[in-house]
Amino acid sequence: MSNIFWCKNCLNMSTRPRIEFDSRGFCNACQWMEEKKTLDWSKRRIELEQLLEKHRSKTGGFDCVVPVSGGKDGSYVAYNLKHVWGMNPLAVTVTPALSLELGNTNLKNFIESGYNHIQINPDASTMRALNRMGFIEKGFPYYGWLVSIQAAVVRLAVNLNIPLLFYGEDGEVEYGGSTESKNRACYSIEYMRRIYLEGGHERVLKLSNIEHNKLYFFNFPTEEELKGKNLEITHWSYFENWDPYRNYLTAKEHCGLQEADASNSGTFTNFSQNDQALYALHTYLMYLKFGFGRATQDAGIEIRRGAMTREQGVNLVRLYDGHYPDEYIETYLNYYQMTKEEFDNVLEKWVNKELFEKESGRWKPKYKIS
Repeated sequence: MSNIFWCKNCLNMSTRPRIEFDSRGFCNACQWMEEKKTLDWSKRRIELEQLLEKHRSKTGGFDCVVPVSGGKDGSYVAYNLKHVWGMNPLAVTVTPALSLELGNTNLKNFIESGYNHIQINPDASTMRALNRMGFIEKGFPYYGWLVSIQAAVVRLAVNLNIPLLFYGEDGEVEYGGSTESKNRACYSIEYMRRIYLEGGHERVLKLSNIEHNKLYFFNFPTEEELKGKNLEITHWSYFENWDPYRNYLTAKEHCGLQEADASNSGTFTNFSQNDQALYALHTYLMYLKFGFGRATQDAGIEIRRGAMTREQGVNLVRLYDGHYPDEYIETYLNYYQMTKEEFDNVLEKWVNKELFEKESGRWKPKYKIS
């Protein structure tokens, strides 16, 4: 307890995986915020131009693949590629396990705003088994879906011979984590496995004991399948200053994005991560494991983009962080095929007991954010 602290500028907590701080107590997300103000973005714009020209189709085919959910970030990337850069993107959605009505509406609106789109629906029983295993073994309640939005999208790009794949932001660089890709436009499947899948991909697949033929959309292409494909994977955030709120406004104006009627579970915002019910459990587990939740993340974004003071952020985190997702519990129990006792035992397995203690059946922090 005596060793935990928070970023002096935003609210990133010292318990965040791969986080680093400078002598001022600024986390690497805030250091990147400062660096972006003086970065020569024109050089990266040239890199983007060269990358797009390298892959621009000469026959009218698709130039690139963009994963989308109908939310703000994928919509923003697809919009810019099509309408600003004149590319012909193929938008791809891997359907989440417990999709929400608002998310389905936003995806429909995005498609109808003028995009070619493919929706991948991996085997539902396999997705359930992998999500359940990820929940139990990694404290990651939609791990199967996380695997598939990497592996299935890569596989689709390879199978369709579209060698350029655009994801949205590099979350490690933007929000605090590994900075190894900060000055590198493209990254590898190895990076996906090690950082985004936390090095547990093969273990979870093995523990699930699922037949190999059901894992097609959860396994990356083999080296043999990748031979000669020259696949390049990149983040849009490498090429311009990433701003989630700007993305929201663009998606709302041009792609039909709708917000939730009220603030989302565990936070004060209503315009992000509205596609699936498991995200609320994901951020609650993040809170139990590391001591910070969805409100901390959202407040940090707002502070770093200059829309909120740190003091305002602290007050919002105290109000919203650590929300137990009561509204979805029955949905979770049905999906994971667990009793309430089994479900709570998994949560308890992942609670950081140095940070939390149980009061009246709920986990309460021993610390106070400062």
